[in-house]
Amino acid sequence: MARKESPQSTAPKKPGRFAQLRQVFTAARGVDPLIGWWMALAALGTLIAIVVIGVLVKHPVYFMFLSIPLATLAASVVLSIRAKRAAYKSIEGKPGAAGAALSSLRRGWYFEQQPVAAEAARAGDMSSTAMVFRATGRPGVVLVAEGPAVRASKLAEAERKKISRIAGASVPVTVIRIGEGGGKDEVSVRKVASKLQRMKPVLTKEEVSAVNKRLKAMGGLRPPLPAGVDPNRVRMDRKATRGR
Repeated sequence: MARKESPQSTAPKKPGRFAQLRQVFTAARGVDPLIGWWMALAALGTLIAIVVIGVLVKHPVYFMFLSIPLATLAASVVLSIRAKRAAYKSIEGKPGAAGAALSSLRRGWYFEQQPVAAEAARAGDMSSTAMVFRATGRPGVVLVAEGPAVRASKLAEAERKKISRIAGASVPVTVIRIGEGGGKDEVSVRKVASKLQRMKPVLTKEEVSAVNKRLKAMGGLRPPLPAGVDPNRVRMDRKATRGR
């Protein structure tokens, strides 16, 4: 049972809304240097459009005041969209990217940021590492494979058979692979979470919880990672992947 902290205990102060936006902007600008210009263009364009409408309807002062919050909103929307793109761009092609992408899943999903299966052709060579990550939700169990296509697919298929035996025939087990080639069951890392969230629900919430507990209890599920591979080092700003 988790212990509750006493009222006297000091907890880190949560940053305010402006501080959070600044953090997201700073992180995104490192990947997308033009994000500030895009935000300014969106704000200016909105400002001009609203003022012009105000002039046309003969209420310029009222519409000028109205344009300020709308211009701010437009800049925030651009920040959200481009920060999300920048967050995914920062992890594309890195070992463990699939696990980081799963962290943007919404409630109702259980996921593993550590791979449930991993295999490297050469010790210490991250580019040769095939990994499989797992997420469990109402659509069933989804295995996300990344790495060299042949070995990643083979590793995912072995994991699929193992999970099917443990979870039962009524639990769908879907395999997708990270890639940009547009092949069958292949999806880019930036579309992983949206693909899973669009899948048709099959299980109840209670069944999802039961299946997840069963899978977590599997003995010998997680092998040691190949030398030089640390998916925990792959991180994505979760604030950037949420709608603002």
